[in-house]
Amino acid sequence: MAYVPGVALLAALAVGCSAGSDGSASDADSKPGGPTVTTAPPGKYRTLPAPCRAVPGSTLKDLLPGVAELPQQQQEKAFRGSPTVTYDTDRKVGCSWKSDAPDSTRNLSIDFERVVSYDPAVSDDDRARTLYAKKETAADLSGATTPPGPPEKPAGSAAGEETGTGKPGGGEGSAGPSPSASGSTSGSTSGTASGTPGAPGGGSEDLRPRVLDGLGDAAFLDDLLTRAGSTAQHRTVSVVFRTSNVIVTVRYGEQPALVTKVPDSKELQDKAQALARKLAEVISE
Repeated sequence: MAYVPGVALLAALAVGCSAGSDGSASDADSKPGGPTVTTAPPGKYRTLPAPCRAVPGSTLKDLLPGVAELPQQQQEKAFRGSPTVTYDTDRKVGCSWKSDAPDSTRNLSIDFERVVSYDPAVSDDDRARTLYAKKETAADLSGATTPPGPPEKPAGSAAGEETGTGKPGGGEGSAGPSPSASGSTSGSTSGTASGTPGAPGGGSEDLRPRVLDGLGDAAFLDDLLTRAGSTAQHRTVSVVFRTSNVIVTVRYGEQPALVTKVPDSKELQDKAQALARKLAEVISE
């Protein structure tokens, strides 16, 4: 009986050593077999250009007629632009300009957004692609793939004006057949101009909201004509494009001084696209 406690102690130690050995083996086996986390690659761009210096002076003179007629000091102020107020200039910056000429008022704004994904499994590019897709969907380009309609008629249409239906390049007539003619009214760059015929004078060029080729990784153009009450009509052309993890938005608008005049869609679209392509080069530098 005197040796029983000793035997019990030896048995307990043997059990403890066996348990410790099994536990260590289990821990070692669990490490190689555990889940591995693959971090998505970062976006191509880590910085953004200075927006108010991104547009060449010669381009601003072309986009802002009337500024060249101002005194030198006022010209410099107008061409300097107004920076957009943001709380994270590393992620989003912008600038806007305005010119008042005797025949019309022009507005120009540009915005750069650098997209960063905080999900290690989602790359910055993929996150930017998702955000860009939402912008394109919101623009409602549903009429962009349909054939252009017949030339616009010169007769006026109060209904077309009240709904803010865009008539790229048109006169004061009603918009052509459009599946989205009952779309949203003024206040957003939605596809209210979708499906309307295109070129000034009833030409064949398609000036409707549409997807653009050869600009960044993806791009689209929106064209919105609005009119509130008896005031002059205002047209805003927006060009949005994505290059890697940066999304750029260009907005160029005109409001003529005369109530009877309609802003030229082709001119605004051509100039907005040309500026967007310059900005794509600036980002890539």
